[in-house]
Formats: sequence, C-alpha cells, structure tokens
Amino acid sequence: MLIFFAYCDAKVRGTFDRQRYEQPAKVYARPLVLATGAILTAYELESELGELGYSSRRLVDQPGSYFRQGDHFTIYLRPFAFADGLQPARKIEVEMNSTTVGVVRNKLGDRIAEEQLDPMVIGGVYPGRHEDRLMLSLAEAPQMLIETLVQVEDQHFYSHFGISPRSIVRAMLANIKAGRTVQGGSTLTQQLVKNTILSNERSLWRKAKEAVMSILTEMHYSKDRILEAYINEVYLGQEGNRAIHGFGLAARHYYNRPLEELNLGQVAMLVGLVKGPSYYDPWRHPERAKTRRNIVLGELEEEGWLTTQQLAEWQKEPLELAKTSALAGVYPAYVDLVRRQLSRDYQSKELQTSGLRIFTPFDPVLQRRAEKATVKSLQRLEARQKDLEVAMVVTKVNSGDVVAVIGGKRPKYAGFNRALDALRPIGSLAKPAVYLAALNQPNQYSLLTKVSDEPVSISNANGSQWRPSNYDRKSHGEVPLHTALAHSYNLATARLGMQVGLDKVMAMFQRLGVQRPLLEVPSMLLGSAELAPIEVAAMYQTLAADGRYTPLRTIYAITDNKGELLARYPQKPKQVVNSAAVHLLQYAMLETVREGTGKGVYQVLPKDYRVAGKTGTSNDTRDSWFAGFAGDYMAVVWMGLDNNTSTGLTGASGALMVWRQFMAEASTEQMPFSLVDGVEYQWVDSISGKLSQSWCENARYMPFMSGSAPRERGGCAPEPEKVWGWFRSVFD
Repeated sequence: MLIFFAYCDAKVRGTFDRQRYEQPAKVYARPLVLATGAILTAYELESELGELGYSSRRLVDQPGSYFRQGDHFTIYLRPFAFADGLQPARKIEVEMNSTTVGVVRNKLGDRIAEEQLDPMVIGGVYPGRHEDRLMLSLAEAPQMLIETLVQVEDQHFYSHFGISPRSIVRAMLANIKAGRTVQGGSTLTQQLVKNTILSNERSLWRKAKEAVMSILTEMHYSKDRILEAYINEVYLGQEGNRAIHGFGLAARHYYNRPLEELNLGQVAMLVGLVKGPSYYDPWRHPERAKTRRNIVLGELEEEGWLTTQQLAEWQKEPLELAKTSALAGVYPAYVDLVRRQLSRDYQSKELQTSGLRIFTPFDPVLQRRAEKATVKSLQRLEARQKDLEVAMVVTKVNSGDVVAVIGGKRPKYAGFNRALDALRPIGSLAKPAVYLAALNQPNQYSLLTKVSDEPVSISNANGSQWRPSNYDRKSHGEVPLHTALAHSYNLATARLGMQVGLDKVMAMFQRLGVQRPLLEVPSMLLGSAELAPIEVAAMYQTLAADGRYTPLRTIYAITDNKGELLARYPQKPKQVVNSAAVHLLQYAMLETVREGTGKGVYQVLPKDYRVAGKTGTSNDTRDSWFAGFAGDYMAVVWMGLDNNTSTGLTGASGALMVWRQFMAEASTEQMPFSLVDGVEYQWVDSISGKLSQSWCENARYMPFMSGSAPRERGGCAPEPEKVWGWFRSVFD
C-alpha cells in the first residue's frame, strides 16, 4: 500500500509541475498596417477586424471593439507585445477611400502616419500529442468564468478535499432517477487528475487511483493552483489534429477574442463544453451547443445571479461564433514552412514547451485571394480532370518574404505539402536560366542573336541519343533569342544551351537560388530537373528582383513568451547576376505574356498592366506550371496529379489560369519601367536585326547591354528618338 501511495504521489508531483508550464510556440501573421495611401478597402478592413475577433458596437469603450459608419471607422486597438516593443491599447479613427486608407487619427484627432492592428495567430508548434493551450494565470482569468465554472462543475470545490461524497451521492441519485447517466460526481480536482495523468480506461482500479491522486493533489497544492491548472488543461475542442486545451485558447478558437472580452453567454457556452466538447461542438451541432449553454445560464439564474428577464434575454442570443468552421483561419502549408525554418535554429522541445512567439510576413488577405483563385480555376478544369492537385507560393518582390502558400486543393487540411515536397519536372520554367546564361555573355549573345530551331540529336554520357522536339512538332528555322524564349521553342533552347555549355547553365541555376544538386545532362536544358514549387519560387524571386538573390523568408523575428526579443532575421540581398542581363531576360518574359505562350494572362489582366512570366509543361503534359511576377508579387503555380499521369494540361491551359486570377485580385503594382545601368535601347528591325526607326516596318524597340547593339543600319532614315512614348504604347 505504501508503494502504491508513493507511486501516486510521484506521478502527481511530476506531472502537475511539468504540465503547468508547457506552452507551444505560436506563429503570427503580419500585422495589418493602416497608413495613408495603403491599398485597402473598407470591406477588407472590416473583414480583418472580424477575423481578429473585434466586436462591432456603437459604444467603442474597450479594447477589441470597433464601430463603422460608412467609410469611417472608430477602432479600440488591443495591446500587443510586438518584436520591437509593447504597443498599448489605444483608440484611433480611420477614414477610408474607395481603395486606399485615407486618414488615420489618434484619440485626440491629430493625424498620425500609421497604426497597426494586432496580428492573427495562424498556427503553432505542438508536442507529439498535438495539444495546444494559451496559458493564463488565475489572476488573468475573468471572475465571471471562475464563478460559472465552479457553480456548474463543482459547487463544493473550495470545501472538499479532492473528492466530494455529496456530489457522488447526488449524481448517483440523479442517474437512478433518469435511468441513464445524466450527471457526474467528479470534482474539478478529479477531472484534472484524469485529464493530465490517467487514461480514459473505465475500471474500478482507475477510479481508485483517481481518488487517491486527487486527495494527494489537494495535499500538495492550493485550491488556486489546482483551479489555475484546470482552466489551462481542460479539453475543449478540436481543430483538425490540434487539440484545444484551456479556456484561454478556447476563447480564441471559438470567438477569436481574448477571454476577458467574452460576454456571459459566450463564457456559458465554453463552460458547457466541459461536459462533452465533441457532442456539443457548436459548428457541427449548434442546437446542442445552444441548449447546453442555456442550461448553464439556467443554473446561474437558480443561484440568483440572473433575473428571470435577464435569463430570457441571454438565452435568445445567438452563439456568435467568430468563424464558419473549426478550420477557418487555419493555414497548415505556411505553418509547415515556418516549422522547417525553426527546426534549423531551435530544438523541438524548446518549440513545443517554451511559448515562443514567431512573427512572420504571412498575409491572410493574399492567402485568401490565392485560395479563391485556385478554387475558381479548379472548378473550371475539373470537368476535364477530376483529381487535379495544385500548389502555389507567393513572395514579395522587394523583400523575398513568402506571403502565401497553398499545399493542395484542400488548403485548410494538413497533409502532403505539395508546395514544399512535390518534386516534379519543371519543364520550360528552366529556360530562363539557359537564356540568362547566354545573355550574360554580351560579346556573344543579345536578344537578336539568331539560333537554329531545327531538329537536333545530342549524345548523352551513356551513348544514348537525346532528340527533343517542339510542342507543336514543327521547326521554325533561324529565330532570334527573344522569340525562341517567348514561344518556348525546345529545339532552339537545346541548341543554345549546348552552345553556352551545360556547366554554365548549371552554374546559373545555382546563382539564381536552386540549391538542390541537378544532373548535368542535356535534357536538363528543357526542364527534366525535378524541383518543388518553393525551389522554383527562389529562382524566379531572383529574376523578379533584377538578379539580387536573398533566401526566401518566412520568419522576421522571434520573442519569448514575455515579449523579449530572441532573434531577428534581416534580409541581405546579394547581386548574383548582372542586372543588365536580367533586364534583357525580363524583356523577353514580358514578350512571353504579350505575344508568346503566356498571352492568356491578358484574358483577365488589364492589357496595359505589365507583368512577366513563363509557362512550363513536362513530358506527356504530366505537370502544368506558371511562374511570373508584377512589380509587387511573384507567384509560382503547379498543377498535376499525385499519381504522375497525364493531366492533358499545358502551362498555359492550367497553372496560368490560377496565376492570372490571383494577380488580377492581388497585384496593385505593375512591373516598373525604368532604365538600367549598362543597358541601352535601340530601334531595330526584328527580321533583319539591323538598326531601324519607330515608323519602319517590323520596327521593335529593344534593350541591349552596352556595346552589344547592332551597328549596321537598315533602309529607314534616322529621326529624333521617340523612346519613352513608343515603348509605353507597346507595354502600357
């Protein structure tokens, strides 16, 4: 018997002390910045406030509330400990224009440069059992919650010694009267012991251990310590494979608000869930949840805490859940990417128990637009191919920040993350590296350099012959480089790559940010290399940033659970390719979407909106790719089947549809038109390659690296240059 008591005592002490401090790391999205001129609609602002759990009320008298009157917002911002310091609660006024933020004022009415909302929690790093909690001290828990919980679950909590004989007898009589189990006799202490130490086994032996451990718990710890542990440990729901523990996290999960901002009806709903979180799940069984909430409210009325009229008013209230399902506001693909970066710098135990706060550039608005674009495109395409899958990565051109990730056609569900782990042949997305390797040698190649698009046979290292062909099964004779890339000619690309040298093309892939070792074989020139969308994004981010490489960033700061800064992740761009050569390549990629394989982009985007991109299709149309960029965002889209069979889709008929829809809704900055050092523009005859003038037939205004422009003139006489006007007439 002494051994049994010693065992129980050790389990109680060890488990109770350890469990009390486990806090998974929390991952935060970017805070929405409200600055004059920022691109944002009044609808988007109100949507963001709703997702953050701000309550709309005419009297804005506490943090987490707002009132909208037309385009005017009064917002009481919550306090928040950002990586650069604590931001106190404060009231602001915001005047919105049709598509931008108009004026931001403080509570005194003075104009201020900017303000920012508190950021949204988008995920965490959980222990192996996938439990999550938001730790609260007993002092932080609202008195309304404590009193309601004790009244409903354990009226004699402050007088019993861990078990309550009176409660057991009362429950037994109620169950006999009902002919079934309608009431339990467990105290809060017993529930805590069962939840934290014991299994769900139903046996007299387990009940005996529960009783002994409950008594020992009361001997070692104060009532306040026990109650604090309970409000942090009690299981209150599920979000996918993530278990929701504690009232602090439950308030965020169901209402997206801090616990102290909940009203009595909301607190009653949470307390009601203790009896059965699955059975009373308010999303799956809203009527059950409402009935249970009303029973809790009824118990408060019986105790005299509510009048009959107040009870009737509270029971009429809707559940007021903050989202439409348990998985709304869940972004597993992005959080997966964050976890992988974290694992390089932190041990798993530290991430799972220390309450770290991870700040990311993730943008929920852009993520929603990406999800909307994929859903809309898949609905059109799935009539042709039912099991089509999709992946997408979006970055900010000016920083390399990853702002949105889609890992599959069901983006709210964790599982195989195709954005990070689907290694698929990239097809013609490889071609820009080939052409850039050539253009980086201005003494040999320019956009006008002719290359043969005739059949070619190349020997592999094993003696076999590689005989590529064009998608249209035709050859096109001698074509200039810009045309070969814009129309994605395979024969011309293969010949050019062999002329430049496989070693130089391989080196270009690495300079652009592809770190995975690639086979140095001729077929690599046409995209036989298998990469994940995130790896392609690194390559195209460098192209979008004018040849400046920076590792894709998903974390910009980490603090501890008290807000103390632990680490920053600043970006350090490095010029890895001559910006002049990249400018020439961008010209050809502009041409790709104007005249070549990507021209379907302008079936949705405005005709005068400058973007650049490249289609990609692997053998037998197994993979459909599109990668491209505007002035603000770069996006890579992949479509295919998990069984790697043919989709029947090219890059233009599949992935491009998602890309253009996303850019149409998300991008507000087209590619800038600016001259680059080391680049000169000349009028040339696109057929002969000789110097020309704007009015001449076949005239094209094209960029050349200094000293590489043609010198021989055609038949047109010179005229004063009309550089900017003509170029804008073509590309604007």
